[in-house]
This record gives sequence, C-alpha cells and structure tokens, in this order.
Amino acid sequence: MKPSSTSPLTNESIQEVSKIFKIISDPTRLSILFLLQKEELSVGNIAQSLSMEQSAISHQLKTLKSSRLVKSKRVGKKMIYSLDDLHIFSILEQVLTHIKEQEQ
Repeated sequence: MKPSSTSPLTNESIQEVSKIFKIISDPTRLSILFLLQKEELSVGNIAQSLSMEQSAISHQLKTLKSSRLVKSKRVGKKMIYSLDDLHIFSILEQVLTHIKEQEQ
C-alpha cells in the first residue's frame, strides 16, 4: 500500500505511533483502558477489578496519563481516572475485528 501524499509520515510521527502501540501492548494497561471505557474509577477500584496491588496500578496509570490516554481528577481525597482520548478505541476495535476474521 502506497502512503498517502496528503499526510506524509515523518520519522517523528512513526516514533509516536510506535510509542502508542508499545503502551497499549501491555495487558495490564489494555485492561485498564477497557475498564475506564465503561466508567470513571479510582486506583483502588481498578486494582480490585484486576486483582492487583494499588502500587502496580498507579505505575501503569502514570504511563497512560503521560501518554494522554488517561486523565485524573480529585474527588475528595481520591483521584478518579477516566479516558482522555477515545480515539484509541477505534484502533482497538480494528484489531479486534482483525482477530475475529482470523478465527473464522
């Protein structure tokens, strides 16, 4: 497939795309994204849902937040996390469609 002449890929763009794929390739981070697609959650709620320690979840949320995939807000004493970018699910839906096609 020939690259589109209207949107040439620079080396920087390729690096950024690669970075996003690396971030979403981690099963824990991917699970967090799918949880947050349904509702906003605290670290404790995410940890409980994934049967993991809060410190491990916090580490993954920091990575997701620095990539602008997740955002946080303070509610009382808790930090509540939500999705910052729904575009990622367009990509994930395409991947899931691809997997289903291969299974048939």
